[in-house]
Amino acid sequence: MSSTWDAWTYRSSAARTAQSADIVGYAVHATDGHIGKVDGATYDVGSSRIVVDTGPWIFGRKVLLPAGTIDRVDDAEKKVYVGLTKDQIKNSPELDEGITWDDADYHERVGGYYRGFYGY
Repeated sequence: MSSTWDAWTYRSSAARTAQSADIVGYAVHATDGHIGKVDGATYDVGSSRIVVDTGPWIFGRKVLLPAGTIDRVDDAEKKVYVGLTKDQIKNSPELDEGITWDDADYHERVGGYYRGFYGY
């Protein structure tokens, strides 16, 4: 992977900006299958991400995916493709009770976890 990979910025292949179509509700696919639907998405500079409701796959858990993990978005099919396996996503840092998605320590743990899959 490129040494310029940034966990919190959408890759050019994802073609996302604040003006892009909203992806809430889109199906999310890992490299080895469906993982859930987008429950929330941000386009904040330096902290863009999606929140995936995993439904029965990881019952009762939502997963935060940094924007840099998204390979591409298909607006016609309403699908988001992530460059990770289901196990890599399932083993990501859990959001503990009382912590928000914007918590700086959680943000750093998640970014560090995914950085390991992109050559760091």
